[in-house]
Amino acid sequence: MPRPDLAGGRRRAVVTGCAGFIGSALAEALVAEGWRVTGVDCFTPTYPRSEKEANLAGLAREPAFDLVERDVAEGGLRPLLRGRPVVFHLAGEPGVRRSFGAGFADCMRNNVQALHRVLEDARAAGAARVVWASSSSVYGETGGRPVAEDAPTAPASPYGVAKRACEDLARAARARGLECVGLRYFTVYGPRQRPDMAVRRMCDAIWGGPAFPLLGDGSQRRDLTHVSDAVEATVRAAGAERPAPIYNVAGGEPATVAAMIAALERLAGRPMPLVRLPAAAGDVSATAAALALARRDLGYAPRTALADGLRGQLASRGRAAAPPLAVG
Repeated sequence: MPRPDLAGGRRRAVVTGCAGFIGSALAEALVAEGWRVTGVDCFTPTYPRSEKEANLAGLAREPAFDLVERDVAEGGLRPLLRGRPVVFHLAGEPGVRRSFGAGFADCMRNNVQALHRVLEDARAAGAARVVWASSSSVYGETGGRPVAEDAPTAPASPYGVAKRACEDLARAARARGLECVGLRYFTVYGPRQRPDMAVRRMCDAIWGGPAFPLLGDGSQRRDLTHVSDAVEATVRAAGAERPAPIYNVAGGEPATVAAMIAALERLAGRPMPLVRLPAAAGDVSATAAALALARRDLGYAPRTALADGLRGQLASRGRAAAPPLAVG
């Protein structure tokens, strides 16, 4: 991965959500590229703390990494921003389905309020730039056509609404002089993926874990992004000259859920147990990204073919989800 322009004190980074899926991979990549990284996480109970701590096991041995346990939605980031670091804001409340009903308040607090506090602290402290995680969920139903960043947004879930509100907050912060770049990630997958996410659950089902809950008929199409590609785009956004406010980040190989199941079954040489359920609220029929803007400004091009990414994630899960073998 080419190193971005690190002039002007940009060798320091603060990564919020550093114990999560993308955040931990990003922090590792930054340390490997020579950055000094302060990781911030409050270990929200969206999944077990032990799994998040395992994500940090390698970083814990790195002298260039420090962990601060803090809830950025409550503020308090400013003391960590001395020396004009780049702020990579990956913290948030993930998940379309959990944003409905009882999960709505957490979705708004941990996405909208958290970004507002991060932007305010970054502007007050003179941070070099904020690179933050938006989502393809802002687009809503598109019929599967590749959408560019200037396409209309019509979120189909409270999560998408929250991320669109975050984009408005970021635009307001840019108007006040803060450099900030949002990335609309399209369905990121790969090692360390959250336990509730589809590819992780497919892999676990293959290896003997709970049956995969197939919502609808499996015709939903997703433009999946390998975590290594998401990380590369994120680092590139930190060093881009005169970046746009927002970029799509995707893998460029849309595939149906049924096709992903079939591919994993072929790779594993065994069937995947399924539980068929009705389609879920907020679950759009298809996503696909136009990547011309990210290619032009960031030099971004996805490197990981979907087949290779699925093979790697299947191997990373191994038989971790399998029950113990009976003896005797």
